[in-house]
Amino acid sequence: MTDLKEAIKERHSVRQYTERPLEDSVVTELENEIKACNKESGLHIQLVRNEPKAFESFMAHYGKFRGVRNYIALIGEKSSRLEETCGYYGERLVLKAQQLGLNTCWVALTYSKTRTAFTVGSGEKLCAVITVGYGKNCGVPHRSKSIDAVTEADRPLPDWFRAGAEAALLAPTAMNQQKFRFILKENKVAVKAGFGFYTRLDLGIVKYHFEIGAGTDYFDWA
Repeated sequence: MTDLKEAIKERHSVRQYTERPLEDSVVTELENEIKACNKESGLHIQLVRNEPKAFESFMAHYGKFRGVRNYIALIGEKSSRLEETCGYYGERLVLKAQQLGLNTCWVALTYSKTRTAFTVGSGEKLCAVITVGYGKNCGVPHRSKSIDAVTEADRPLPDWFRAGAEAALLAPTAMNQQKFRFILKENKVAVKAGFGFYTRLDLGIVKYHFEIGAGTDYFDWA
């Protein structure tokens, strides 16, 4: 199994899938990771299998989704931090799926909410979904901003900080907008979201990537 740093480099958004079903062993590993994420975060993430209706709408076809039958529903209690938390743990599942030989795509708008396919409890909200399956291709890399465009520091960038920012620039963000900035002061790192669609969700995603790239021994989040 590839390590997380390799998974970050290899993983690209995929919107078209084959009919190959998810193997039982893969489902078990994915479900175990979902349980671990839910326990750690308090979220109510669910794996939905063999459910094509969510991606049969006009919007889904407009978004060029084809053959989607499996997805991860990111659900949690409504709060100001829900989107960021879903981003962080959702991306953890995305990279786990990559390690298991699956392809994925973050989806916020172009799907239909099939309420019978998953459970949204009282006070909870469906934040986004992640398609998962065997892609017809492996996707293509997205264009990235420069390191200088997304960092700010009180000294020349340490190697670990640069590695974290590089990993963050490989993260998926809504419309590839990359509206985030990592700020280093002493040994604390702050990350700020810019203005735009789903920037709070993106914030969680890029924080997870930054931790993998930088290593958590070198810094604390501000």
